[in-house]
Amino acid sequence: MDKFKKIPIGIFNKIEHNKQEFINKFINDLENLFPETIKDGIVDFQALLDRFGEYEDSNKIEKYNMTWVGKKQAIKEADEDILGRTLKYVEEDSKKPESTENIYIEGDNLEVLKLLRQSYYGKIKMIYIDPPYNTGNDFVYKDDFAMTEEEYAELSGEVDEYGERLVKNSKDSGRYHSNWLNMMYPRLKVARDLLTDDGVIFISIDDNEVHNMKKICDEIFGEKNFIGQVSRITKKTSDSGQFFAPSIDYILVYSKDIFKLSNFKIPLSEKQKSDYNKDDEKGKYKIVGFYQASLTLERSRNARYYIKCPDGTLCIPPEGKRWRCIKETFDEMLKNNEIEFIKTKTSPLLNKKGEQSEWNIYTKQYLKGRMKEGRVPRNYIDNIHNVLGTRKLKHLSIPFNFPKPSNLIEYIISMVDYQDEIKDYIILDFFAGSSTTAHAVMDLNAEDGGNRKYIMVQLPEPTDEKSEAYKVGYKNIAEIGKERIRRAGEDIKKKLEEKYNSASEEERKSMKNPEDLDIGFKAFRVEDTNLKRAKDTTVGMDLAELKALSIKDAEDFNPHFTDIDVVYEMILKRQDIDLTERITLLEDIGQRTYLVGCTMLICLEEEITKDMVEKIGSLNVDLSWIIMRDSAFGNNINLKLNTVKRLRAIVKENHKKEQKIYWI
Repeated sequence: MDKFKKIPIGIFNKIEHNKQEFINKFINDLENLFPETIKDGIVDFQALLDRFGEYEDSNKIEKYNMTWVGKKQAIKEADEDILGRTLKYVEEDSKKPESTENIYIEGDNLEVLKLLRQSYYGKIKMIYIDPPYNTGNDFVYKDDFAMTEEEYAELSGEVDEYGERLVKNSKDSGRYHSNWLNMMYPRLKVARDLLTDDGVIFISIDDNEVHNMKKICDEIFGEKNFIGQVSRITKKTSDSGQFFAPSIDYILVYSKDIFKLSNFKIPLSEKQKSDYNKDDEKGKYKIVGFYQASLTLERSRNARYYIKCPDGTLCIPPEGKRWRCIKETFDEMLKNNEIEFIKTKTSPLLNKKGEQSEWNIYTKQYLKGRMKEGRVPRNYIDNIHNVLGTRKLKHLSIPFNFPKPSNLIEYIISMVDYQDEIKDYIILDFFAGSSTTAHAVMDLNAEDGGNRKYIMVQLPEPTDEKSEAYKVGYKNIAEIGKERIRRAGEDIKKKLEEKYNSASEEERKSMKNPEDLDIGFKAFRVEDTNLKRAKDTTVGMDLAELKALSIKDAEDFNPHFTDIDVVYEMILKRQDIDLTERITLLEDIGQRTYLVGCTMLICLEEEITKDMVEKIGSLNVDLSWIIMRDSAFGNNINLKLNTVKRLRAIVKENHKKEQKIYWI
C-alpha cells in the first residue's frame, strides 16, 4: 500500500478523466451509428440489443422513451431484411433508359427501401417525403406481408391490382395514432441508412401528427441532428375549420450527422438583388457605411484613426467608436477602389476639430460576392402556396388533388446545394404521389446546369372511380406520377431549347445544353425474386411455362424471368453499383453474358467452356465480381474448381488484383 501513497493524487484523477473521455467518445460514436440507443445521454442497452435482434419481452415495462402499441414490432420490422422480393425492370414504362440516371419504382415503399439498402447505403444526399397526414381519411400501408386479400376485406381495407398492402386509418380506430406510427417508424429508420453522412431529410406534415413525427425522428435520427421545424402558409383563402381555418403545414428537417453538414444557404431574393443599384468596373454593388454606431472600441482599439477625405479634411468616428476595420485593411480597400466618399449634411463623423464632418464614408459591397455567400433561410415560408402546385399540373393536363408545389421542393433543394458547384447527387422521395419532386429536380437542372438525380417510390394506390384521374384512364397514382414526369420533362426541355437558341454564344457557355438534360427514367416494379429457392421446379408452373423454359432455367429461375431481371437482382446485392449503371451484352463471349459498368460480370450461360473463361479473364475492365450459374457446371466439381482457379489466375495476371466469383 505504501507505494501507492507516494503516487500524486493527480495521476488518479487523470486516469479517471481519460476513462470518462473514452466513455464519452464511445457514447458519441454509438449515437452516430444508432441514435435510438442513446436516451438523455445514457446508453439504453435494450435498444442496443434490439438493434442486433435481441428483443425484450413486450410485456415488460419500457424504459423512458416514446412508446405505443406495436412499437417493438415496428423496430423489428425495420431491421429485418426483405426476402423473396426484387425489382423488375419495366422497359415499356421507362423513358430514355439507355442514358438516364433517374429511377421510378412502383411498390410498397418499405419493401423498396429495404431492397435499396444494400446498393444505395449511404448514397442519398437528400430525402423529401410528403407522407399521409393521418387526417382520418388517409390510407396507410400495412406491414403484415402475409395478410391475404380476404383479411383486408374484413378490415374494410383496400388492395390494389397487385395485391399491395393498403388500408384506411379511421379516427374511430382505437389505435389511430399507433397505426400511423407503426407505418412511419420502420420506413424512416431504413431511410436513415440510405443518407450520406452529410445527408438531410425534409418531411412535410400537418397538425395531426407533427408532434409524434418529431418524437420518432428525435429517436431515429437523434435529437442533436434536429435542424429545424419550418412553418409554411399553404393557403390564404380558406374558410373551413371548426375553430381556425387551417392554413399552415410544417416541414421537419433532420440531418444524419449535423457536424458533417454545411450551413443552409439560399439565393438572394429579387428585392435584395435590386438593392445593388450602382455599377463600376467590377460589377453591380451597393454601399454600406464604413462606420456603424454599434461598433465600439472594446473589441478593436486599433480600428479608430483619422481618414483623409477628398477635400483634404480629416474625419473620425465619435468618441468611443471605431471603423469597421484597421488602417492597413482600409488602405488596401481604398487602393482597390472599394471605398466611396459622399458629402452629406447629416454625417455621424467628426472632423479634426471635433465638429460634424461634411463627409460620410462607405464600403462597396458587390452583388457577385454577396450572391455567392447567399442568405440563411427563415423558418417560415409565406410565398409558396398549394395553388401553385395545382396550376403546374393543370398546365400539363394531369388531374390530381392537392399536389405539393414543385417550387417548394426547388426551394428546399436550394438550401442543400447552394454552394455546391457540381450539384451532382441523388434525391429520394418514397411517398412520390404525383412526382412533384422529380418535376422540381428536372426544373432546377435546366435552370442551373446541375446533374441531380432522383429516385421516386410510389405504391400503385387505386384512384377513386369517381375522380377525374380515373375517368381519363389513370387507374392508380403511380401511373399519374410516371406520366407527369414524361410530360413535365418534355415541357422543361422545350422551354430550355427556346432559351438556349435565343442566347448568345457567350451566354450558352453557362447554360445547360438541352440535349444534356436528363428527362428520362428507368421504371421498376416490386415483384417476387427471379431465383429458385428449391429444386422442385414444377411447383406453380403450367405445361406451357415448362415448355418455354430450358431444364436448367427451370431449375434456377422462377417463371416469367428474363436475363435482365436476374442482372438487376444481382445489382441490388452490390453496394458500389447503381440501378442506372450501363448493362452491356458481351456477344463475343455468349448470348447471356452481361457486363455491368466496368466492375461486375454476370454469366447466365447454361454451359461454361474454356474459351469463355479465357475471354472473361482477358476483358480489359476492372472486374471485382464474376457471377456464374452453379448449374452450368452440372455435377462436375473439378470443372468448377478449375474455372475458378483459371479465372483468378488470368485476372490477377492481367489486372494485378484478386476478384470474387459467385454462383447463383
